[in-house]
Amino acid sequence: MNPEALAAALLAVLTPIAERRRPGEDLGITTADLTFERPRNRDHGDWASNAAMKFAKPLGTNPRELAQEIAEGLAAVDGVAGVEVAGPGFINIRLDAAAAGALAKTIVEAGDAYGHGTAFAGQKINLEFVSANPTGPIHLGGTRWAAVGDSLARLLAAQGGDVTREYYFNDHGAQIDRFARSLVAAYQGAETPEDGYGGAYIGEIAQRVVAAYDGDLSTLAPDELQETFRRIGVDFMFADIKQSLHEFGVDFDVYFHENDLHTSGAVSRAVERLRELGRIFEQDGAVWLRTTDYGDDKDRVVIKSDGNPAYISGDLAYYLNKRERGFDRCIIMLGADHHGYVQRLMAMCAAFGDEPGVNLQILIGQMVNLVREGQPVRMSKRAGTVVTLEDLVEIVGVDAARYSLVRSSTDSNLDIDLDVLQKRTNDNPVFYVQYAHARTHNVARNAVDAGVTRDTFAPELLTHETEAALLGALQEFPRIVAFAADQREPHRVARYLEEIAGLYHRWYDNCRVTPKGDEPIEPVHGTRLWLNDATGQVLRNGLGLLGVSAPERM
Repeated sequence: MNPEALAAALLAVLTPIAERRRPGEDLGITTADLTFERPRNRDHGDWASNAAMKFAKPLGTNPRELAQEIAEGLAAVDGVAGVEVAGPGFINIRLDAAAAGALAKTIVEAGDAYGHGTAFAGQKINLEFVSANPTGPIHLGGTRWAAVGDSLARLLAAQGGDVTREYYFNDHGAQIDRFARSLVAAYQGAETPEDGYGGAYIGEIAQRVVAAYDGDLSTLAPDELQETFRRIGVDFMFADIKQSLHEFGVDFDVYFHENDLHTSGAVSRAVERLRELGRIFEQDGAVWLRTTDYGDDKDRVVIKSDGNPAYISGDLAYYLNKRERGFDRCIIMLGADHHGYVQRLMAMCAAFGDEPGVNLQILIGQMVNLVREGQPVRMSKRAGTVVTLEDLVEIVGVDAARYSLVRSSTDSNLDIDLDVLQKRTNDNPVFYVQYAHARTHNVARNAVDAGVTRDTFAPELLTHETEAALLGALQEFPRIVAFAADQREPHRVARYLEEIAGLYHRWYDNCRVTPKGDEPIEPVHGTRLWLNDATGQVLRNGLGLLGVSAPERM
């Protein structure tokens, strides 16, 4: 029996109580108002509800008295083994073994769809992440956003969202100029410019530009030479970035070029829209956006007095562009160094007449550090000054890299112990979860060899305490996925999978799917095979949401 079925049963019990206590009044109670949680102590039952405390006052009674009335009604519901009232009015519900065990078949039959929901159905979501400047390989901060962003996209899609993964391609401005000057210096054998980019990759890109250019670079004027290295070099660098991300399991639906905003008139359109809304004013020869009306600490210059666009002009144009493309929600994932931009971006959203936090949401990710033998790893063989995506993958592989970057909240700095991730032991969290999945397949293979099939399903036989605990946790998967998507926190799925893996290993140690020796095959064996396969399905579905493989053998 799932929470939806329990909510329907509780509503059926509560409705006549409400009619008796408040005759002629409709309180408008629906199943959406009736929520259930797993008790922290499983001795308290399978589910707990606070409905009595929530509705006692409008029904003119005290919570414990109402809870007792509800408990008496729920005790008569099929599948409910017992109901107890605890504390100020909590209702603790214990299901009978058959009702709880039926979940195993439900999961297996649902397959890949188990855990999916409809919370974001009908919503068009633009998720922008990574968006690293094409001036060098992706560093660890960008790698964290690649793993988290792709996982979040999968979660939102699993909740029915129409998700577009978007990469904002910064091909305009001073950083690109510095990149081009660095390439030219490498080509000419000169020192790297003081404000330029170092690392072996600069020399590699410069050589590729030379090989790709159809002509004699030595005949070009300085400005033309720099523009040539800028144009070709940026293409090579961005192609490398795309390839690295693809090999990391991350692909984008849209690559949006910043330069297009400045060449298409998008900035002018954004300014005019804001002017029509009365948000623009002119002062000291410049064009300003009145962001202080929306919580910003100061108004922002949009067009400088010399006629050139200020930095925020691109943000205005880009946000309006997304909304004009029909996106209901725009989610932007930024590094910790962009924390100061959040307030002005939210003010910008409000200035367009939208709702900050709904139409626009900004996620900030903290730094990542690699540790080996207790010491920080700081240098890359290729990039020189930073550790890159390629460095991490080369050391631990894609699965371990992605999982380790996703399993912690992005609100906190993350230290990744490379020594742990290279171990094939339970200390390595991704190995622990993947091994549990592989074990479910090994159990299933052994069951076939022993003649155990899923032809028999008697859920009332799943009575061992480890079975009750495992079933209770498997039931939670849809709620975990929905909550992780709503809160934009993929790490909750990873931590949940580790819990499932632990419960499964304990169940494996206590409950046999195949009979011992010459013992006959009993209905309990086939029923446990359903539970084994259900666990494998949940582990597989969860790992899939994180973009991590679910091996069948290890």
